[in-house]
Amino acid sequence: MALDKTIHSAFARATGPENVIDDPVRCRAYECDGLTGYRVVPDLVLLPRDAAAVAAAVRVCAEHGVAFVARGAGTGLSGGALPVADGVVISLSRLRRILEIDPVNRRAVIEPGVTNLEITAAAAPHGLYYAPDPSSQQVCTIGGNVAENSGGAHCLKYGFTTNHVLATEVVLPDGSIVTFGGDSPEQAGPDLRGVFVGSEGTLGITTKITVRLLPTPETVRTLLADFPSIGAAGDVVSDIVAAGIVPAAVEMMDTLAIEAAEQAVHAGYTVGVAAALVVELDGPVEECEVQFDQVKRICDRHGCTRLHIAGSAEERAAIWRGRKAAFAAVGRISPDYFVQDGVVPRTRLGEVLDRIAAMGKAAGLRVANVFHAGDGNLHPLVLYNAAAGETERAERLSAQIAELCVELGGSLSGEHGIGTDKACSMPKMFSRDDLAVMQRVRDAFDPDGLCNPGKVLPTPRLCGERPGPYRPHPLEEAGVIERL
Repeated sequence: MALDKTIHSAFARATGPENVIDDPVRCRAYECDGLTGYRVVPDLVLLPRDAAAVAAAVRVCAEHGVAFVARGAGTGLSGGALPVADGVVISLSRLRRILEIDPVNRRAVIEPGVTNLEITAAAAPHGLYYAPDPSSQQVCTIGGNVAENSGGAHCLKYGFTTNHVLATEVVLPDGSIVTFGGDSPEQAGPDLRGVFVGSEGTLGITTKITVRLLPTPETVRTLLADFPSIGAAGDVVSDIVAAGIVPAAVEMMDTLAIEAAEQAVHAGYTVGVAAALVVELDGPVEECEVQFDQVKRICDRHGCTRLHIAGSAEERAAIWRGRKAAFAAVGRISPDYFVQDGVVPRTRLGEVLDRIAAMGKAAGLRVANVFHAGDGNLHPLVLYNAAAGETERAERLSAQIAELCVELGGSLSGEHGIGTDKACSMPKMFSRDDLAVMQRVRDAFDPDGLCNPGKVLPTPRLCGERPGPYRPHPLEEAGVIERL
């Protein structure tokens, strides 16, 4: 049942009528996030301009029992920002101010609509930067990063979003405003900041974030190495870590991912090679030089067929452009694809990649692999053709890959979140008691279940009738009826 005019008017008063979208065509732009296979058109989209308007909108939701979903840039890949039918989307895209850069205390205060890369750009004149760097960092926003506890290529050395957020101002589901955390990394009492970061928008909406800034490294050394097999590249990763070296990043791409990236950005990768590693070290000059020589020797020992060392900032940027373009670039070699996100122990990388290849072959589908090899965070991309009726097979294979990661001692997600996509797989990783405790925490924040419902935790509705890829009714295919 659509929201009535009284509720529409209440939202208009809360945010200003010019900040309410009720046109179904315009609302359709918010029907999904980066996981485009699942779509729900919201009844309303709200575009508040400040924290007070966000809180006022949430109070209207609480008063009238309206479900709401917070949304940043919509780059998430797990359906975490999927709208709720007859609910509202609260977009934070207009909360875009950088409120403070504090070089003395090495921190920044920003609103949730600021993009990840804008933080570093603002801090750079002070010799500082923001370390977490998702591949979508040019467009993804810090509010979404907080919701998903995003990582990025450099999380091996520097950690995830939670390691860099000092405090977050939050609008709770009753419309009250609180602050979790403070100016220092450690606070007395329960770590509510830690509970909130990574809660995928199910506990409230962040409206202001204080993040740590780090000094720009003295030097950075980057190499791109080709290998005749995935196994050889995986052995290099293990040997680097065993040598006591902690690179800033270790990334791996397979043949399909390299082919797609080269078609898209021409970064200088070798098309047709079985695997490529991007290894980056940063820190003091002397330390980097010694460790970089060790890394080169390890690569040679495992049959490296080409070793390209970035000789300039431009060459380093080209190498990273190839890696960070991989997800979007896969669209050049497949009409449709699912991006999966799971974690396995580093020692089982070879095993899991062999199993994924076998599963893809059995399903008759190709799987491209690009991932954070240093911490075992996989991003298999299941390629399929929806027009050829391959959607259900691809969806099933994607879920099986996530659950395989759990079977091998890992987890369902490293940084993309559970969202809608993997909620039904949660019992594969957590016991009934574990899930009950999570639900109790969620209920403590949101007793009425209005804040991003249907995400993360499995429910009978979600797992029995969850929103999925649109499948036309037989009468529609016959031309008797049409979809509106």
